[in-house]
Amino acid sequence: MTQGTAVVTAVDTHCPYCALQCGMRLDATRVSPREFPVNGGGLCQKGWTSGELLRHPSRLTTPLVRVDGELRPASWDDALDLVARRLAALRAEHGADSVAVFGGGGLTNEKAYLLGKFARVALGTSQIDYNGRFCMSSAAAAGLRAFGADRGLPFPVTDLAGADVVLLAGANPAETMPPFLQHLRGAELIVVDPRRTATAEQAALHLAPAPGTDLALALGILHAVVADGHLRQSYVDERTAGFAEVWRIAAAWWPERVERVTGVAAADQRAAAALLAGARNAYVLTARGTEQHATGTATVGAWINLALALGLPGREGSGFGCLTGQGNGQGGREHGQKADQLPGYRRIDDPAAREHVAGVWGVPAESLPGPGRSATELLDALGREDGPRALLVFGSNVVVSAPRSSGVQDRLSAVDFLVVADFVLSETAALADVVLPVTQWAEEDGTLTNLEGRILMRRKAIDAPAGVRTDLDVLSGLASRLGQPAERFPADAASVFTELRAASKGGVADYSGVTYERLRSGEALHWPVPAEDHPGTPRMFLDRFAHPDGRARFVPVDHSGPAESPDAEFPLQATTGRVLQHYQSGAQTRRIPELLDVVPEVFVEVHPDTATRHGLAEGDLALVRSRRGETTARVRCVGTLRPDLVFLPFHFPGAGRANLLTNPALDPVSRMPEFKVCAVSLSRLEGAA
Repeated sequence: MTQGTAVVTAVDTHCPYCALQCGMRLDATRVSPREFPVNGGGLCQKGWTSGELLRHPSRLTTPLVRVDGELRPASWDDALDLVARRLAALRAEHGADSVAVFGGGGLTNEKAYLLGKFARVALGTSQIDYNGRFCMSSAAAAGLRAFGADRGLPFPVTDLAGADVVLLAGANPAETMPPFLQHLRGAELIVVDPRRTATAEQAALHLAPAPGTDLALALGILHAVVADGHLRQSYVDERTAGFAEVWRIAAAWWPERVERVTGVAAADQRAAAALLAGARNAYVLTARGTEQHATGTATVGAWINLALALGLPGREGSGFGCLTGQGNGQGGREHGQKADQLPGYRRIDDPAAREHVAGVWGVPAESLPGPGRSATELLDALGREDGPRALLVFGSNVVVSAPRSSGVQDRLSAVDFLVVADFVLSETAALADVVLPVTQWAEEDGTLTNLEGRILMRRKAIDAPAGVRTDLDVLSGLASRLGQPAERFPADAASVFTELRAASKGGVADYSGVTYERLRSGEALHWPVPAEDHPGTPRMFLDRFAHPDGRARFVPVDHSGPAESPDAEFPLQATTGRVLQHYQSGAQTRRIPELLDVVPEVFVEVHPDTATRHGLAEGDLALVRSRRGETTARVRCVGTLRPDLVFLPFHFPGAGRANLLTNPALDPVSRMPEFKVCAVSLSRLEGAA
């Protein structure tokens, strides 16, 4: 098409939202779906409207610097000079760890890589983590324990179309990634969720355990598998280790005992076991509902144990996997913005890994810091005596998305210096001392890695507004001002990716054989891709698992329940989640009228009987309180909800933040906060109409 004298060509790219990374075509700001394996020509409502944000009137186009308490426009040089000067002064006075960095699971691989390098080389700080800690960390930890490697789906999404039975634990793809459901049309679904979600409505069997009891349920189904003669003994003997220790625990969790803990009928547990065992091809898939607990790693491990007992992982046509949430939730945790990792999914405390990455970076291995604080611990340490005094945030809105968010807001207010790079004035950016306007998804080249471990090229389709820079430009400019050689921090995405390839070489997530040319030509490259003539690895573990002996590990886990229980003051349990129209903290989707009109404010789902007991009716404004704070939400009466449960979406700011309630209790392995269950009270908001 022609606009004036400029010729605009439609560009094939990918959606900016979830990890499905649906294929789409962008013509200026007009979106249309395209055929791509994960979405088959479909898009959800968020994808269809994603182009509207590209020229939104709230778009930031000039740096902002706080002067006399107000954010005022500044030049790029003045803003970057100020940031570098303040960071250098804090480091000189208080040490390298006085400066912290917080990244995001929506950043491209190139940005995640350069951000981790910037923290550890330009700043020398160990204090870096990212919001993916709130998303996939429990599943990642469990996968590493069991299989020796963590890739959300170690098989292509399209393999699911051949499934006879799929168990979805804590997943609601009908709302979180609707195009995904087309791959499940031929399967009987077993859905594990305390709510009767849109996904559960499509299930052959819906298991609705009490919140925080998924682990007990998995143990009960495993018990039924063994007791009813469904154990794949030959697979267990030939391809796994540790079953005896797991069975010693599961043997005590007979279905009738599990029924008393979870509320799920023993007959339904046995039916689930029989469905899975009787299927020619079956999958067990988990998501945030299972993972976002203080026992999340153990709970995912319990579902992996079930899958191993059935002989599913590492068998073509069957398997175990986790549905990654954020757009680059997979790649974002592979390349170094996580507190304990270096590029290629290497451990930062591994001497060989440090030597390799330091060699690529051209610095001594001993100069690299060790592991830092995890996301929740990092945010809680801000401004404290032994914590960071400055924070740089890229691609995250922690004021809305972090647990106990009022405490996070307090900690951000306590730091000496806060810098936020974003394309809108998010709730976190509004608190900053310096705000740096950066590009959006369609305004730059870069790669992402979707939920099936496929590396994708998200191509530049339009020019950014004048005055906007890429995150890579920002990091490059700051690094040079902090004394780094210009060539050490390139601002060009292709150059950064070339370096990322070298840094990942030989690692678990080996991208060394991936090139922009191969991606642009349309090759389907699932990592590991260890050479340029290697076709990639769409299906992992078919011959062996990633442990040295090639065997998967059964990991003993036992049920302990939520970190806090209801009592007389807080008699109900609350859980949080997403709705179809909104994404993450809502900083993007709440700016799209079509989406906001459907869900304009936070709501609380309540069983009608529970609402009546608490003096509430449909449409009332309710006060939901926990031991950490309170939020205001509009009542929705839902007859299918458990009477002991309430549900709130977490996309809304201010007094409507669901994360004012949530519990920051952490999983001991993954450091995942317990987003999915906390004790609450419910009452009518005083003075509400």
